[in-house]
Amino acid sequence: MKEAITVTRWTRRLLVGAIAILVPALAGCEAGLSAPTLEYHPASNGVSIVANGISIDNAFVLGPPLNTTLPVGGQAGVFLSLYAQDGNDQLVSASAPGVASSVQLINGPVTLNQGTLVDLSGPAPELVLTGLTSPLRGGQTVNLVLKFSTAGSVPLEIPVEPAAYEYTTFSPPPPVPSASPSASTAAHRHRARVRARTAADPLVSPTASASPSATS
Repeated sequence: MKEAITVTRWTRRLLVGAIAILVPALAGCEAGLSAPTLEYHPASNGVSIVANGISIDNAFVLGPPLNTTLPVGGQAGVFLSLYAQDGNDQLVSASAPGVASSVQLINGPVTLNQGTLVDLSGPAPELVLTGLTSPLRGGQTVNLVLKFSTAGSVPLEIPVEPAAYEYTTFSPPPPVPSASPSASTAAHRHRARVRARTAADPLVSPTASASPSATS
């Protein structure tokens, strides 16, 4: 009977000690559950900044597959998310100095309503670097300037991520439409033909029509 009482007292002491250790730990955990560092955040490989009241999150350029290079004159998609903090705004254009001849907004200007996230993070690009001025590969960084109607110009330096791992399912940029011969090009060719005929026969007027006359 004495042994049973001894075991009970020892067990009770262990429980009291354990509670004394666990209470502050549990209190700390409870206080920390709402801490931002414990909230779930998806992996972000891009650049995130806040400038002129615009929050830009996870901005990056999608490059080619591993160990390959996008050629000069090619295209590359830009991915990011936008959030207007101070009021409504609009992304009206973009440029990539030293990187591409132009940046296309595939669906035109992007409207930002205050407090509403605008997700341009894929898988299909809505911003496209067009006419690359130098080869592009994963691991590089490039300059991008976003121009907003109210916030103005926001410069960024963003990474080029290879089309690998989680980005293998992303869509490539849409092809640039091939330009058809313009009216000026056709006129230039017509003038060239007239000059050639004039050189062959000095009696032919330079303004003569290239088509046969309707009268004999």
